[in-house]
Amino acid sequence: MPDDDSGEPSGGSDYGMATNLSGETARVSALVGLSGLVEAGTLLEATPECLVIAGADGQIVFANHRVEELTGFRRDELIGHPLSVLLTSGLGAVEDSRFEGTCRRSSGETFPVEVHLGSIDAPEHLAVVTLRDMTELQAGRDAKFEAEAKYRALVDELPAVVYLDPVDENLDSIYVSPQVTTLIGITPDEWLTDPYAWRHHVHPEDIDRVWDEYVLAYNEHSTLNHEYRMVHEDGSVKWVLEQASTITDEHGEPWLIQGVIFDISERKKAEEQIAFLAYHDKLTGLPNRALFEEMLELAIARGRRHELGVGVVFLDLDNFKLVNDSLGHAAGDELLIQLADRLRGCTRETDLVARQGGDEFLLLLSDMERGSSALPGVDSALMVAESVVIRVHEALQEPFHLNGTEFFATASLGVSLFPQDASDGGTLLKNADAAMYQSKKRRPGGHVVFSGAGEDPLQKLSLTTRLRRAVELQHWVLHYQPIVNLSDGSMKGVEALVRWREPNGGLVPPGEFIPLAEELGLIDAIGEWVIEEFSMQDRLWRQQGLDLQISFNLSPRQLRSAQLSEKIISKLRDAGVESRNVVVELTESAAMADPDHTQQILAELHAWGLTLAIDDFGTGYSSLARLKHMPVDILKIDRVFIRDVDTDSDLSGMVRAMIQLADSLGMTPLAEGIETQGEYEFVKANGCKLAQGFLFSRPVPAAEIPALAARPLIAG
Repeated sequence: MPDDDSGEPSGGSDYGMATNLSGETARVSALVGLSGLVEAGTLLEATPECLVIAGADGQIVFANHRVEELTGFRRDELIGHPLSVLLTSGLGAVEDSRFEGTCRRSSGETFPVEVHLGSIDAPEHLAVVTLRDMTELQAGRDAKFEAEAKYRALVDELPAVVYLDPVDENLDSIYVSPQVTTLIGITPDEWLTDPYAWRHHVHPEDIDRVWDEYVLAYNEHSTLNHEYRMVHEDGSVKWVLEQASTITDEHGEPWLIQGVIFDISERKKAEEQIAFLAYHDKLTGLPNRALFEEMLELAIARGRRHELGVGVVFLDLDNFKLVNDSLGHAAGDELLIQLADRLRGCTRETDLVARQGGDEFLLLLSDMERGSSALPGVDSALMVAESVVIRVHEALQEPFHLNGTEFFATASLGVSLFPQDASDGGTLLKNADAAMYQSKKRRPGGHVVFSGAGEDPLQKLSLTTRLRRAVELQHWVLHYQPIVNLSDGSMKGVEALVRWREPNGGLVPPGEFIPLAEELGLIDAIGEWVIEEFSMQDRLWRQQGLDLQISFNLSPRQLRSAQLSEKIISKLRDAGVESRNVVVELTESAAMADPDHTQQILAELHAWGLTLAIDDFGTGYSSLARLKHMPVDILKIDRVFIRDVDTDSDLSGMVRAMIQLADSLGMTPLAEGIETQGEYEFVKANGCKLAQGFLFSRPVPAAEIPALAARPLIAG
């Protein structure tokens, strides 16, 4: 394009040419003008550049053979055509002499090129363009971009913080992923610009250890794997797991430290919960038996070193099953939770309250002073233990509120002390258990301090094992004690009494194993065997022409059994026993433990035609109003009132009143434990209808009953 009148280049091309060229192309272009371009062709052909020259109008006037090789166009296809035939992009308002654009091949395919653009005036204004194929470089760029995008996408999705630290003296980070904001509440920029950001967010109790471990891994180029706590900006504490490793350069030298920080707070919480449950009771939150035993051994070890006393209190709720049966298991759980809270308040700060299981609790009394107390002959440790036990009993005097119902509970407690009762934790626990068992037998709701002269816990363990075996093999036998009609001395019926036949042939009386069977939950199986056995015996006696009522005892635990009435009637029907020939006995204390439930059970049994008797009358706490409405047929006066009744004026008055009470309630009075002629004559003279006792006959095997029934058992 010609110059304008001013003599300056018009610069009117649409691609904005730069004014300088470099390299061999610029040198050659400076030697020639448009008219001499052909003569310079040889030199321009020799350049290694892909060279195109265009006039001021943008038409191509020259292209070397490199252009043909790069684009596939022949030179005659390019010369005289616009530069845009080759360059499809990048020819806008270009300000730089070097830029990236897109070139077209003869096939129509486009590819990336780097463009160097210059201009000369020799004498016409020309544009000199060199092209460099950028295909491989662009492919590399694309691959790198794709890899970086995938890496970033992967990192952004990770539930962890990813960071990169250069291996240098500063140990600063050059990258951290966005998850750092969630973890500790700061932005990635804050992390990168503050070299102390990480240190400031590590928990103060962990920072020294964690920093030493990081520096050690850095110096030794080893793998880092450790757990610690970090503090969020809002003050919350999170547990993290950090794993890091060293990345080497192409020479194998340490280059970067790449690390990942995982939030493991939930895992730690779960681990802590599992650890807690391993040593604590889930319902009450109290320590369990395992933790109690560990703490007990530590307390005994301290006691040995410093001559201190240690106490174990074994607590068992009385009639806890009654709560579950009457109010439901949710109420039973609530009772245990409330009791746990009260027990915590009964002990000292150095003591420990634990739940053994079920309705049993353990109290560890640690670091008690030993030696004489202010009271002569009383050990100081025993005084401390007694005071704790008293506080427990006092705490139980307040009612428990269970689903809107007030419930009063009592507990039996056993106490065992180190070193006087045992020198190790296991024996101390056994002794406290044995003392509690003695308390429950003597007077539920009280407590017993273990005495070496008392029951041997190993002996009880042996008895427990043997009793379970006896239940499995049914090592039982029934003896029968006659019940006598006092009007003529005839046998009215018999009471079936279970005996335990040991493998050596000896017989264990019920008083020695029935309470333990109750405690172990074995009494139901024994009771079922008793019904089956006396039912079979009833059939045999009736085949011999013997018509007797058979009495049997229901234990307190059996009384709480589900569908008790249906079970008894079903067994009697299966055996062909008439209901009128069976007397069901239950003790006064068992009947009054839950009078509403008892009345319901008795009503069901009575409706089936069974005769009902209250045993051991006078030893419990009967409510006359309750007794009046119970369908009871026989009132059995306990032997403690009968013994010496003919010589003890106090007893004689009480027995007369009991006989009159039975008559007024429409019940038949029966005197238990008649052993002397005077006792017999007294109860008969005062209107008692029935009696049993050694005077008439001891309990005997079934084979001896027919002979006893054949004659009066006492002179009328």
